[in-house]
Amino acid sequence: MSHTFRTAVVRTPGGPDTIEIVRVPVVEPGPGEIRVAIAGAGVNPVDLGVVAGVFHQLGLVHQPRHTGLGWDFAGTVTATGPGVDLAVGSRIAGLVPGFDRDFGTYAEQLVVPVGVTAPVPDGLDLIEAATVPLNSLTAAQLVDLLGDGDGRRLLVTGAAGAVGGYVLTLAGERGWRVTGLARPADEKFVRGLGAEFQSAPTPGWDAVADGAGLQERGVELVSDGGLFVGVRPSAPPAAERGVTVRVVGVEPDAARLAELLDATARGRLPVRVHAVLPLDEAATAHRALAAGGVRGRFVLRP
Repeated sequence: MSHTFRTAVVRTPGGPDTIEIVRVPVVEPGPGEIRVAIAGAGVNPVDLGVVAGVFHQLGLVHQPRHTGLGWDFAGTVTATGPGVDLAVGSRIAGLVPGFDRDFGTYAEQLVVPVGVTAPVPDGLDLIEAATVPLNSLTAAQLVDLLGDGDGRRLLVTGAAGAVGGYVLTLAGERGWRVTGLARPADEKFVRGLGAEFQSAPTPGWDAVADGAGLQERGVELVSDGGLFVGVRPSAPPAAERGVTVRVVGVEPDAARLAELLDATARGRLPVRVHAVLPLDEAATAHRALAAGGVRGRFVLRP
């Protein structure tokens, strides 16, 4: 076995051209940890922010050498540390949260706490599973902040996006009357998940789940005294007119992730792979995602 592996990092952030593929030493898993051979890593909008230096400027990154890229992954367990009751060869998916780290999921392998992972069910491909953790957990925890709908009206912005698509289903199951705001070309997708559809924003909603990151413009769509839930925990919009503003900050949740992976395998939640690219083409994926109009996730395969 090689004593090093390839991983994607940024040293001085400044857009996709600053992404580097470097070799770093292999480390053994410690207590409660596993080493995973990565089959695929999702490319998410938050990764674009890291590469652009957004979170460095906010003071959330302090790495002296380089910052690792990527939040979610799927792969196969190749080694386990003390206290881990998980067989080598197990198929798992997981989430590595936070900005201030020198490693990420854009890599050939990864050592992570077993508690940030969940088993991938039979029938769900590892490439598909790699798109699930970050976006589905964000959506599920966002819907937790919404609470039960009891028939109230919810507008989901960015409804055809990675987080918004999950919110459509999960909020509907919590009793919300859901309408998705998306481009006209996405109407079939939105309605296919059981939601109503509109392509232009209108005010007067009991709640808004702001998957598109409209921020203050999203708050304006909420009725007086209603509820707004955003997806940018580092920059929540200001409240107004008695609107309650909450912001989701995704956290690993192995039990919840297992449920979401199972729901994806059974077809209750959509599988959204846009394209699979080799790790070396991480910058290409970033450029395409930044250009907009991508439905589903790019997945990087080592």
